[in-house]
Amino acid sequence: MTGRDWVAWAKPGVFLLCLLPLALTLAQGLGGGLALGANPVETLLHRSGLWTLRMLLLTLALTPLSRALGRPWPIRLRRMLGLFAFFYGMLHLLVYLWLDRALDWPVIVEDLTERPYIIVGMVALVLMSVLALTSTRGWQRRLRRNWKRLHRVVYLIAVLGVLHFLWLVKADLREPLIYAVILGVLLALRLPWGRWRRAWTQSVQSVQSAPAVARRSASSSR
Repeated sequence: MTGRDWVAWAKPGVFLLCLLPLALTLAQGLGGGLALGANPVETLLHRSGLWTLRMLLLTLALTPLSRALGRPWPIRLRRMLGLFAFFYGMLHLLVYLWLDRALDWPVIVEDLTERPYIIVGMVALVLMSVLALTSTRGWQRRLRRNWKRLHRVVYLIAVLGVLHFLWLVKADLREPLIYAVILGVLLALRLPWGRWRRAWTQSVQSVQSAPAVARRSASSSR
């Protein structure tokens, strides 16, 4: 079975796994009681935000995974996971606007002016909307080389997502810091370490060979 065939078989399973957090939350909510805690709206906000960030990080992890395996198949799952990150982000926004703020627009505007973490989150969601809209092959053909440049904004979105989480938490920063470290590792893996190492090796070799070149030049001039 080729990598393309494997992805074709795996995609439905990955799709269902991505829906599992939502399905479990809905089952808990419909079950009644205190399955979602004493404050269900806060639980829904927290879970939808967490899964937005997790899907973003999983999306960013696929390229390093592809390089490590030497196989292209993880890249073929990237669009699906990116769209699920957008999906959970929109759920997060919906819970905030509808359940948490009851569509009270003066209160929402006040939040935007007084709570920086909400501004950061909104900016991230707007950028995610642009990437989701332009994720199709049609937009790839229209934008050509600019498509890849545009979709590098996903790194900024992930940074904004972690920043939103860090600013939201007022006491225990351990959980958002874990996501910050994971993001830092994923961004570090994107750096061109091999290219820098080759450039460094070439510069060291040129410095080491400089005295020998100078000696040869001096001897030839005599």
